[in-house]
Order: sequence, then C-alpha cells, then structure tokens
Amino acid sequence: MPIRVLDLLDIAIVTALIFQVLWLVRGTRAVQLSVGLAVLFVVYTASRLLKLNTLQWVLSYLGVVIPIAVLVIFQPELRRMLEQLGRGGVFVSGLGPGLGREETIRLVNDVARACRVLATRKTGALVVLERRTGLSDVIESGIKIDGLASVQLLITTFFHNTPLHDGAVVIRGNRLMAAGCLLPLSESPRLSRTLGTRHRAAVGISEVTDAVAVVVSEETGSISLARDGVLSPGLSEEELKVALLGLLAHGGPRGPSLWPWRRTQADA
Repeated sequence: MPIRVLDLLDIAIVTALIFQVLWLVRGTRAVQLSVGLAVLFVVYTASRLLKLNTLQWVLSYLGVVIPIAVLVIFQPELRRMLEQLGRGGVFVSGLGPGLGREETIRLVNDVARACRVLATRKTGALVVLERRTGLSDVIESGIKIDGLASVQLLITTFFHNTPLHDGAVVIRGNRLMAAGCLLPLSESPRLSRTLGTRHRAAVGISEVTDAVAVVVSEETGSISLARDGVLSPGLSEEELKVALLGLLAHGGPRGPSLWPWRRTQADA
C-alpha cells in the first residue's frame, strides 16, 4: 500500500507533538518521572511476554491509575505548556550551557565569599545550585532575575527587609535565575526539630533533586550545605569552597556524605 501525503503529514504532526512535549519537560524533574513510567511500561511488556500472570495482574491495575496520576504529577508542566501556547512560545530556552573549570571556580568563590559575608552579618540566606536535574519549575515559583551570579548580587538579594529576602535563589550555570523561590520542605524525622524553615527547605530540595543548597542561619550565622537529603552544618568558607568544587565539577561525585569525618545534622 503506497504512502500518501496525508500519512506523511500525520507522522510529521505526531513527531512535532512528541518533540514539543520533550522540550517542555526538559529542565524539570518530570524527566525522572518519565523514566519511571517508561520502566513500568517495559516491565509490563516483559511480564506479558514471559506470562508472569501475577505481575501482569498488578501492573494492569496500575494502568488504570497511571493516567490520573500523570495528570497530577505533570500538572506544573501541563500548566506551563498551556501558558506558553497562549503566548505563542512553546520553544523556549531550557537549561543553560555547562561551565568550564575557571567559570566554576569563579562561581564557587563568589558563592562562598557571599555566604561568609552574610554569615558574619547574621543575614539568613538560601542558595540553590542546579546540577543535572532541572529546576525550571522551582525557578518559575520566584521572581525572574537572570543575572550573572556575583558576590554583590547575592548579598544585595538577601539584604534585610528587601522583597527578595525570603525564599531561595536558584543558580543555573553562572546565572542567578530567580530569587524568592519556593522549595519543598523536608519531613525527614532524622532532622533536628530546632532547624528552621530555610534548613528544611534546603534538605527538601536536595531530597527530590540532585541540587546542592547552601544555607546561612539568621540566628547563629553558621553555614550549612545540603546534598542528597543530608545537612552538613558549621562549614567555614574554605570547606564550602572545597565541597562545592567537588560537587559542581563535571556533576560531582555521588555518595552518602561530603566529609566522612564530619558529623552531619542527620546524625545529631
């Protein structure tokens, strides 16, 4: 049967729709959720081929719930897509380019120095540095800035009684993308009850993404680093530099702890 022009048009439209969806979830946590759904589909297909009746029965019931779950899970992305369609701009910019070593060192030095100055003044701060997992949905919850991250910009952003003082700033590459961003709060029972909202927000974002969060306590002036759901408190400027360089250079190593000899908040 010969291929008609309408068939080619049909394939082109479907391809464009798939591309737009992939472009939409690019730079968000929906990428990891999509991978999880794909794994469930592969397992279901394998259970049918191998005739694993019990597993197939369980996954078939999940198939009824998944369409509703997808609408709930991808609600921020779907809302963003409709907003972009209304503005006529689906193909928007996503993740920024990766940084070279010199740019990474400059960024780490600026963040560490700004945190040290803020800590000296006992000015609370929360800085989130994006890694492999995109934080576009978090960025959209705040006030867009998109300026070069620097010591002066970070200190000014967290200055007392300014509109952007509350919430977190998100850094993508070497750009401070937004301030006043909302983060999920950790509900981990391992965390001390004396920790405030900033520290719980830092741990929360590190639990659901691979981002690194730096916190400056307004009460004590101490500097803490959250990564993989673990909070490492009481860091000096030099310790913070070493930790951030190790984590931001080429994605950084992964492991349960930043410093094996340092007691973390989770162990306290």
